[in-house]
Amino acid sequence: MKTSKLVRDGIPAIIGRAGKKCTTHIAGDAEYQVRLWEKLTEEVDEFKSAPCEEELADILEVIEAITTCYGFDPYDVETARQAKAGTRGRFKNKIVLEEVHD
Repeated sequence: MKTSKLVRDGIPAIIGRAGKKCTTHIAGDAEYQVRLWEKLTEEVDEFKSAPCEEELADILEVIEAITTCYGFDPYDVETARQAKAGTRGRFKNKIVLEEVHD
Protein backbone atom coordinates (compact mmCIF):
# COMPACT_ATOMS: atom_id res chain seq x y z
CA MET A 1 0.00 0.00 0.00
CA LYS A 2 1.50 3.31 -1.05
CA THR A 3 0.78 6.37 1.07
CA SER A 4 2.52 9.62 1.81
CA LYS A 5 1.36 11.24 5.02
CA LEU A 6 2.60 12.35 8.40
CA VAL A 7 2.13 9.64 11.03
CA ARG A 8 2.61 9.38 14.77
CA ASP A 9 6.14 8.51 15.87
CA GLY A 10 5.24 4.96 16.93
CA ILE A 11 3.54 3.90 13.70
CA PRO A 12 6.63 2.44 11.95
CA ALA A 13 7.30 0.19 14.97
CA ILE A 14 3.66 -0.91 15.06
CA ILE A 15 3.88 -1.81 11.37
CA GLY A 16 7.08 -3.76 12.07
CA ARG A 17 5.48 -5.70 14.93
CA ALA A 18 2.70 -6.66 12.52
CA GLY A 19 5.35 -8.37 10.37
CA LYS A 20 5.33 -5.72 7.67
CA LYS A 21 7.96 -3.31 6.42
CA CYS A 22 7.59 0.34 5.60
CA THR A 23 9.57 3.12 4.01
CA THR A 24 9.74 6.48 5.77
CA HIS A 25 11.67 9.73 5.70
CA ILE A 26 12.10 12.59 8.12
CA ALA A 27 10.43 15.76 6.88
CA GLY A 28 12.35 19.00 6.76
CA ASP A 29 10.84 22.05 8.45
CA ALA A 30 8.93 23.32 5.39
CA GLU A 31 7.54 19.89 4.53
CA TYR A 32 6.65 19.28 8.18
CA GLN A 33 4.51 22.43 8.26
CA VAL A 34 2.67 21.38 5.11
CA ARG A 35 2.19 17.84 6.43
CA LEU A 36 0.84 19.15 9.74
CA TRP A 37 -1.83 21.19 7.94
CA GLU A 38 -2.75 18.13 5.86
CA LYS A 39 -2.91 16.00 9.02
CA LEU A 40 -5.11 18.57 10.77
CA THR A 41 -7.55 18.49 7.85
CA GLU A 42 -7.49 14.67 7.86
CA GLU A 43 -8.19 14.49 11.59
CA VAL A 44 -10.98 17.09 11.44
CA ASP A 45 -12.61 15.17 8.58
CA GLU A 46 -12.40 11.94 10.60
CA PHE A 47 -13.96 13.66 13.60
CA LYS A 48 -16.77 15.05 11.43
CA SER A 49 -17.46 11.55 10.11
CA ALA A 50 -17.40 9.88 13.51
CA PRO A 51 -17.39 12.34 16.44
CA CYS A 52 -15.79 10.74 19.47
CA GLU A 53 -13.22 11.54 22.14
CA GLU A 54 -10.47 9.56 20.37
CA GLU A 55 -10.83 11.56 17.15
CA LEU A 56 -10.96 14.81 19.09
CA ALA A 57 -7.78 13.75 20.90
CA ASP A 58 -6.12 13.26 17.50
CA ILE A 59 -7.00 16.85 16.57
CA LEU A 60 -5.54 18.12 19.84
CA GLU A 61 -2.34 16.13 19.24
CA VAL A 62 -1.91 17.79 15.84
CA ILE A 63 -2.65 21.22 17.36
CA GLU A 64 0.06 20.57 19.96
CA ALA A 65 2.52 19.64 17.18
CA ILE A 66 1.62 22.82 15.26
CA THR A 67 2.14 24.86 18.44
CA THR A 68 5.63 23.41 18.86
CA CYS A 69 6.47 23.60 15.15
CA TYR A 70 5.79 27.33 15.08
CA GLY A 71 7.69 27.90 18.31
CA PHE A 72 4.68 29.01 20.33
CA ASP A 73 4.56 28.49 24.07
CA PRO A 74 1.46 26.46 25.01
CA TYR A 75 0.95 28.68 28.05
CA ASP A 76 0.93 31.80 25.85
CA VAL A 77 -1.53 30.17 23.45
CA GLU A 78 -3.85 29.30 26.33
CA THR A 79 -3.50 32.82 27.73
CA ALA A 80 -4.43 34.25 24.31
CA ARG A 81 -7.40 31.88 24.07
CA GLN A 82 -8.67 32.95 27.48
CA ALA A 83 -8.15 36.64 26.69
CA LYS A 84 -10.09 36.33 23.44
CA ALA A 85 -12.85 34.44 25.23
CA GLY A 86 -12.99 37.26 27.76
CA THR A 87 -13.26 40.03 25.18
CA ARG A 88 -15.21 38.31 22.39
CA GLY A 89 -16.87 35.44 24.17
CA ARG A 90 -16.88 31.75 23.40
CA PHE A 91 -19.14 29.67 21.18
CA LYS A 92 -21.48 28.45 23.94
CA ASN A 93 -24.57 30.41 22.86
CA LYS A 94 -24.60 29.00 19.31
CA ILE A 95 -24.98 32.47 17.73
CA VAL A 96 -24.98 32.56 13.92
CA LEU A 97 -24.34 36.00 12.40
CA GLU A 98 -26.66 36.43 9.43
CA GLU A 99 -25.99 39.98 8.29
CA VAL A 100 -24.50 43.28 9.41
CA HIS A 101 -26.37 46.52 8.57
CA ASP A 102 -25.01 50.07 8.41
